[in-house]
Amino acid sequence: MMAIDPDLIRALHLTTEDHDGATRDTAAAHHVFQTSTVQALLDSRYEGDLTIAELLAHGDLGLGTLDSLDGELIVADGAAYVARVDGSVVAVDGTARTPFAVVTPFAPGPPTPVCGLDNAALLAEMDRQCPTTVAAVRVRGYFTRLRVRSVPKQQPPYPPLDRVVNDQVEWEIGPVDAVLVGFRFPTVAAGMEVPGWHLHALADDHASGGHVLIADIAHGTVEVDGTVEVHVELPPGVDIVAADTRTAAAIHRVETATTDGSGH
Repeated sequence: MMAIDPDLIRALHLTTEDHDGATRDTAAAHHVFQTSTVQALLDSRYEGDLTIAELLAHGDLGLGTLDSLDGELIVADGAAYVARVDGSVVAVDGTARTPFAVVTPFAPGPPTPVCGLDNAALLAEMDRQCPTTVAAVRVRGYFTRLRVRSVPKQQPPYPPLDRVVNDQVEWEIGPVDAVLVGFRFPTVAAGMEVPGWHLHALADDHASGGHVLIADIAHGTVEVDGTVEVHVELPPGVDIVAADTRTAAAIHRVETATTDGSGH
């Protein structure tokens, strides 16, 4: 039986579906679809459960990872790409599988022009525009600095995620024209999702991208889509549970992990 946190349900209007239900079309405006949970990744559940083709039936904007943590998944304009540790970005075949991903049929309000914002100011502007607790975002523009990361593909027996990031690779891809895509979830969602903003980047020429660490934008636009419902597909053996301090600390380590490497 799933141990679903009542506070999470109230905060997110959460529904859950089994894997068979995942292929049912839930691609409604302002709905987010998610397969598995961040807690499952923390627990080394890296085997893909859902195909990319199935995932894209639920949304045209999103992020996640691939089977065995093989890079950073970026879904932009209805297409899926993966950024790997060698700095490359390639299109993802529909038969590839994902152990964790979040997508939405992006339906934002009018774009807001932004100019000369460092990373903190950009995140604050995104927060200012959010009409709901959970939201999706797309930021298009020219970035004076864009620092990203990816992690190497893992082999069984899989190590925990907060150990995997010790081997992550970081690099700078700015100045560059690029798009950022991602989501904001509240603290109560820790374990199911990453609290706060979780963003992935894709350069306009599709030559580079990754999990965003720093994004300073010279000029561009911010588009935000407020979420009214979150659908979570749970693979066998994965539950949604209330996050504890240990889970929150592990997610924080994963999200803030950094290296001194010069990257690519």
